[in-house]
Amino acid sequence: MIILGLILLLLGWLTGLSILYTIGVVILIVGLVFLVMGSVGRPAFGRRYWF
Repeated sequence: MIILGLILLLLGWLTGLSILYTIGVVILIVGLVFLVMGSVGRPAFGRRYWF
């Protein structure tokens, strides 16, 4: 999710499409939250692993 968020963020910034930029920021933040929750061992939304 972090990589997808970065790609959308860069595409939105380079093309000037604000919707891609906004979606990229949101996905990037969600990916970082999942990364932090997973690194401290806390299950996210009732699931310990996301496959």
